[in-house]
Amino acid sequence: MTSEKLQKARDYEAQYAPFIPCTDRPAFHLSPCIGWMNDPNGFSYYKGQYHLFYQYHPYSTNWGPMHWGHATSPDMLRWTYQPCALAPDQPYDNGGCFSGSAVELPDGRQLLLYTGVQRRCREDGVRQDIQTQCVAIGDGLNYEKLDVNPVLDESDLPAGGSPFDFRDPKIWQEKDGSYACVVGNRPADGSGSLLLYRSEDAIHWHFDTIIDQCYNEFGKMWECPDFFPLDGKWVVLTSPQDMSVSGLEFHNGNGTLCIIGSYDRESGHFERERLQSIDYGIDFYATQTIESPDGRRIMVAWMQNWDACALPNRDQRWFGQMALPRELSIRGGRLIQNPIRELEQLHGRRVWHQGIVCEEATLRGVYGRMLDMTVSLQPIAGDVYQCFKLRVAKGSQHYTMITYKPRTSILRIDRSNSGSCRDLVHERKCLVRNQGGALKLRVILDRFSIELFVNDGEQALSTTIYTPLTADGISFECQGQVMIEVEKYDLLTEKGESEHV
Repeated sequence: MTSEKLQKARDYEAQYAPFIPCTDRPAFHLSPCIGWMNDPNGFSYYKGQYHLFYQYHPYSTNWGPMHWGHATSPDMLRWTYQPCALAPDQPYDNGGCFSGSAVELPDGRQLLLYTGVQRRCREDGVRQDIQTQCVAIGDGLNYEKLDVNPVLDESDLPAGGSPFDFRDPKIWQEKDGSYACVVGNRPADGSGSLLLYRSEDAIHWHFDTIIDQCYNEFGKMWECPDFFPLDGKWVVLTSPQDMSVSGLEFHNGNGTLCIIGSYDRESGHFERERLQSIDYGIDFYATQTIESPDGRRIMVAWMQNWDACALPNRDQRWFGQMALPRELSIRGGRLIQNPIRELEQLHGRRVWHQGIVCEEATLRGVYGRMLDMTVSLQPIAGDVYQCFKLRVAKGSQHYTMITYKPRTSILRIDRSNSGSCRDLVHERKCLVRNQGGALKLRVILDRFSIELFVNDGEQALSTTIYTPLTADGISFECQGQVMIEVEKYDLLTEKGESEHV
């Protein structure tokens, strides 16, 4: 039965979302139907379609009482909006339906496991959010919350666990048919920990073990955890709050963390082997993965940063977008990320150039705000150049610049000149593998975002931009000389047309 709050959200979507022209939003990155979007939820493959839910406040472009927005796609690129899936309409979630995940049940129905928030007032008058885990079951369109909710609460926490930071369950089905989920929590030391729970039916749960803990080394609360096998290893993905800078690997504030290691299911012991950032750019948070029907591990994330949410024009009717889904693998002990291969289905006109670059130059046919471009750099006769600069989304007053200095192996992305009038985070740097000046960059533009993949996915840097769409130039510049090879594809719109016909 559809509640009054849920129906109100659906009616609002139906009435006002059609007024947003498709050209005013990303073409193949999912943005909200209308209003505010943050974390991806319930990323899943169900009934022949990819489903992606998201944290959602339909009534404004600011964070508000959390609903679950919903979209489906055959290829994770062309999305169809579905009616709002969840609204905060029960006593246990009246403070919001927070992040969670999805799994298909043996009877063919889909179960959503999410964090319900209930606001309570302490004896001293301070209001705090009590967080519990709740379930809703449905058919891919409509979902019914169960009477047994919440299915995990304060009584299910290990000693020292906090009911005020107990959220973002990621569920999966084991090979034996049972279920497991990992949930973020903040223990007594004030940092983050990842709790593993098990269930026979995805409804009745019991605590199993602590997968890993922060010990105040990598930020505080570990949000939006994920835990999965990959290429013979086990991987933890999480988004820590309040991180401290660590060289060029981790930046201050809300970050991303990948831990690669070994896991023994019988003992419940996870052994760390490598730690790294997931994304080194400005806008990337709250990852979630699935195993696709063909066996790929695919990751999506909110392409935004909590410290930069004041960037866009507030006349805009939507805010927030998802990163391009990425295929994950492990190579040389590192997490490797590359755009899903389905992106090639959107390839339109191809332009190719090769030549020497020194002073700033443009190349015929290389421009646009919807493109997939690979730029390969090679030093000339062992003479390593000093600095290479790539400007994209370039107009008379605007551009975003990617800079690489081979002598320090530092790669930088800088959107200071992208049109923002606010003093926010506009620059990030990372240390790339030194190859004597050789570098391969793959640049994906989709109107209001730039995603940069380095050396076939060894690193990724993502940033949103709200530069006027008329700023579509691209230029190349080098201090010294470098041989470049550029391969650029226009990306087709939903109607199968290029923006530059």
